[in-house]
Amino acid sequence: MQIYLPIAEISVNIFLILGMGGAVGFLSGMFGVGGGFLMTPLLIFTGIPPAVAVATEANQIVASSVSGALAQWRRGNVDVKMGTILLGGGVVGAVIGVQIVKILRQIGQVDLIISLSYVTFLGIIGSLMLVESLNAIRKSRGAEGGAPTRRPGQHNWIHGLPFKQRFKRSKLYISAIPPLIIGVLVGFLAAIMGVGGGFVMVPAMIYLLRVPTNVVVGTSLFQIVFVTALTTILHATQNQTVDAVLALLLMTGGVIGAQFGVRVGQKLKGEELRALLALLVLLVCIRLGYNLIATPDDLFSIGRAIGGH
Repeated sequence: MQIYLPIAEISVNIFLILGMGGAVGFLSGMFGVGGGFLMTPLLIFTGIPPAVAVATEANQIVASSVSGALAQWRRGNVDVKMGTILLGGGVVGAVIGVQIVKILRQIGQVDLIISLSYVTFLGIIGSLMLVESLNAIRKSRGAEGGAPTRRPGQHNWIHGLPFKQRFKRSKLYISAIPPLIIGVLVGFLAAIMGVGGGFVMVPAMIYLLRVPTNVVVGTSLFQIVFVTALTTILHATQNQTVDAVLALLLMTGGVIGAQFGVRVGQKLKGEELRALLALLVLLVCIRLGYNLIATPDDLFSIGRAIGGH
């Protein structure tokens, strides 16, 4: 069953889009990520223009993240104080990112920059996460009770920073500066790449801030909801690239999938969740990297555009 997307200006299979939304919603609830790192490339692969895919996926992330965040809230896995600081930085980053997208569209380089951004960030973060999680799994199986991945006293340079705050839910007493900087980066990525930024925020909170894994998932979703909502509004008003029909289909599938993802995530250990997320990140990175170097199916598409035929 085909449906026409007015902003993207193409027809797509409605069940395919619903299924994609459900799969990404599942990932959102399971890992505490918005899922845009997977959905935006999938939309591009199906023929959606990159600028429309980025802006519309931010809209879909709002719905799936709300669903996942509410489920995590009921389980007491949200650190509201830390989430608020992350959100403050996210707003700043999102505003900057939307303006950069606007400039890139004007000079015709937005498609290339989006793809290169994905390959770079996903490759680095996925590799680091996979190595760490595999080490954690190996240590936990080789010693009684496992070796802790977070030990008091680590990262002393963070503890030496000013503006310290007590985060009771995360059981931390650290500076507000690192969460604020992480928030700015996540907001920027949300605007540039159409992602919730969870694939950056989750490992940063676990490995840099030493937040417990279960609290990371809920707090990440809490921040993602508001940052992606702002990003969607800015893209719609300034770049006119949000396709409401596409967003509605993705949101419908995403809300349902997130509930199932939360249930599955509760049954897995923290290091197992991180390993699975790392593998997904690397798979998407490899696929996008291949697209950048592979020979196009139609070698004459640019020539036709120039020739006007």
